[in-house]
Amino acid sequence: MRMLERLRVAAIEEESVTRAPCLAVRRLTLTDFRCYGQLRLETDGRPVVLTGANGAGKTNILEAISYLVPGRGLRRAKLSEAARDGATAWAVSATADVAGRDIEIGTGFRPESGIREKRIVKIDGDIVKNQNALGQCMSAQWLTPQMDRLFLEGAAGRRRFLDRLILGFDPDHAGPIAAYDHSLRSRAKLLRDGIRDAAWLAGIENSMASHGIAIAVRRRDAVERLLPFCAAPYGPFPGAEITLAGEIESWLADGPALAAEERMKARLAEARDADAEQGAASIGPHRSDFTVRHMSNGSEAARCSTGEQKALLIGLVLAAARLQARERGHMPLLLLDEIAAHLDRERLAALFDLLSEMGAQAWMTGTDARLFAAWGPRAQMFDVQNGKTLSTLLGEERDWKLGLI
Repeated sequence: MRMLERLRVAAIEEESVTRAPCLAVRRLTLTDFRCYGQLRLETDGRPVVLTGANGAGKTNILEAISYLVPGRGLRRAKLSEAARDGATAWAVSATADVAGRDIEIGTGFRPESGIREKRIVKIDGDIVKNQNALGQCMSAQWLTPQMDRLFLEGAAGRRRFLDRLILGFDPDHAGPIAAYDHSLRSRAKLLRDGIRDAAWLAGIENSMASHGIAIAVRRRDAVERLLPFCAAPYGPFPGAEITLAGEIESWLADGPALAAEERMKARLAEARDADAEQGAASIGPHRSDFTVRHMSNGSEAARCSTGEQKALLIGLVLAAARLQARERGHMPLLLLDEIAAHLDRERLAALFDLLSEMGAQAWMTGTDARLFAAWGPRAQMFDVQNGKTLSTLLGEERDWKLGLI
């Protein structure tokens, strides 16, 4: 039996059918965030459906939740860009149920003269110095319409997608990524400015090699842990063969991490002139790619249909959520923006059933409430209107929106 087939069988045999404890946002409060001056939304832990016209503010709510975990948020925007028109600061706070324990989380931005943009983070009333602390108690995965082209565009988006999956079950992954990116930018600036101080550059390159190899090792380990969950099809969502491709990965396959680190230092030192001319480092984990292949038909994801690509993306997110439930004891929040795009009604209804079985609190958006009729009472539904009001859909109004009456 082929290795991938053995992994698939093992995943099916080992996966527990018991629902993991929930991770759920019970109360969400926004202040001067995007189109919202003030918003307070209460939920009961069920999945949440946000419907309304384009531009009403649905995605803004998902973006606010994405700031409750480490990183640059769902849109990867500058912090100052998230402030409402006319405001310079913003805040997002939540009461979250994390495996049966209530946690108060707050984050926001306030500009300070002469200081680069930095988020303020509070956990249970205490300010924490590093946003990475959020990853110890909160986690979220998301899909947006922009990610529908993930397999067709450059490798940078696929690396970010993989790193986001990893952060769900390995929150410490954020540390080496931030350190590597800082060193990468610092070296590029020195080379661009024509500074060739050997000791200065060597110090930065040592940091790049140390953190860069750490990132590659974590990615390789994560792909190995994810593989059996991705290889097994989940309902109508196909199994996927996932791999990492890159020069750093080939070094790690041939020898120990310390040898790869020394090799990367040497390559960086040799490539200073070429990298200065090119404007970017020619070696490092920022050059790697995350590749995906459809298990059933053997096609690379880029060659699959639009619907198959969306199904593969969803399958990868569900696989990461199931791995997280196994390793951390709770499902992540799932932020699914315009999730109905490129999914037929049967596959969409099957997704709702799977999310319900998993016990995940999914936050979903769409313009047509009728697309979410299959949820029935398993989800809370809210109508978003002009970025100012949220009304809970109940009774006849809810049934009318869903096309039931």
